[in-house]
Amino acid sequence: MESAAAGEAPGAETPRARAPPPSPSEPPAAARARPRLVFRTQLAHGSPTGKIEGFTNVRELYAKIAEAFGIAPTEVRTLDPPSSHPPRQSGGPLSHGFPWAGILGGTALWLTLGSSPLGQILFCTLNSHKVDMQKLLGGQIGLEDFIFAHVRGETKEVEVTKTEDALGLTITDNGAGYAFIKRIKEGSIINRIQAVCVGDSIEAINDHSIVGCRHYEVAKMLRELPKSQPFTLRLVQPKRAFDMIGQRSRSSKCPVEAKVTSGRETLRLRSGGAATVEEVPSEFEEEASQRVDDLLESYMGIRDPELASTMVETSKKTASVQEFARCLDSVLGEFAFPDEFVVEVWAAIGEAREACG
Repeated sequence: MESAAAGEAPGAETPRARAPPPSPSEPPAAARARPRLVFRTQLAHGSPTGKIEGFTNVRELYAKIAEAFGIAPTEVRTLDPPSSHPPRQSGGPLSHGFPWAGILGGTALWLTLGSSPLGQILFCTLNSHKVDMQKLLGGQIGLEDFIFAHVRGETKEVEVTKTEDALGLTITDNGAGYAFIKRIKEGSIINRIQAVCVGDSIEAINDHSIVGCRHYEVAKMLRELPKSQPFTLRLVQPKRAFDMIGQRSRSSKCPVEAKVTSGRETLRLRSGGAATVEEVPSEFEEEASQRVDDLLESYMGIRDPELASTMVETSKKTASVQEFARCLDSVLGEFAFPDEFVVEVWAAIGEAREACG
C-alpha cells in the first residue's frame, strides 16, 4: 500500500515553489552613480561656449579651460634660485631680496609657470564676464554656474613711491601661481595711480618675479618695502571685451560678497585632495567665513574665502582657542599666524555662531 503522502488526486496542480528569500550576506544593490559634472565656460573677452569636466582642483580646472580653447603656452619671465641662497623653510622669515620662492607642503620650490598654458589664465569669475571681484571663483562652484576665464592682456610697469605704511592694496591669488589685486582702497597711494586696476596680476616687484608666490607672501613683500624709496611693479591686466574698456573698480570697504553658487549643492575645490560635491554652506558657515575673511584682509592684506572656510571648518573640531591654535599650526602652518590673530579669529567665529542662533 502506498503512503498517503505519496499519492495525488487526479487533476490536482502541483504547487509553484516560492523563490528563497535573499541571503543576509548578499551585498546591497549598488547605489546609483552620480552623473558626470560638466560645466560651461567661455573666455571673458569673448569666445564660443566650451564644456569642461574631470578636474579636481584649480590647476586642473585652468588646464581644462586651456585645452578647451586651445590656449598656447606663454613665456613669463621667472628667475632661477641663486645657488648662494638656500631656500627658506615653511613658516620661516621671507627671504628678503629673493621673493620668488613658492612654498608648497612645507618644502620650498622654485616654480616656472611660463612653459605652461596655466600662465595665460589669470583668474576666473562665475556668471559674469566682467572683472567683478564679488563673482571671483574661489573654493566652490555651484553645479549650474557658468565659468568665465580671464586671460593675459597687456603688460605694464608702474613706478610707486611708498609715502605711507600701507599702499592700499588687497591681494588674492588664483590658486595656480599668480597673485592679483582684489581691491584698491579709496584715497590710498595706489588709488592715485590710474594705471593700476583691480584684476591686475602682479608679476614682478623691482624686476624680481613673484610668479609662484602665494598672496600672503606678496602682501608681506609690499609691506616690507622701505618708505620714501620708489619701486616698480610689473603688472599684467586681463584681456578685456569692448564693454569692459576703461573699467576700474575699487572700494575702501567690501560689502558682503555676493553669493555666486546656485542650486543646493556646490563643487568644493581643495588645494590638497580631490574635489567633493557638498551642500551649500549653512548660514553660520557663510557668516563666520565672511568675518574671518575680513580679518585676513585687515591683518594680512589678503582675501581668501577658501582659507577662511578652512579655518571655520577647523574651529568646529576644537573646543578651546588653544586647541584651535594647535590645529591651525598642523593644517596651515605655512602661514605662521600670530597668536593675537588666532584669538581674534576664534572670537569672530564665536560671534557668528551666536548671531546665527
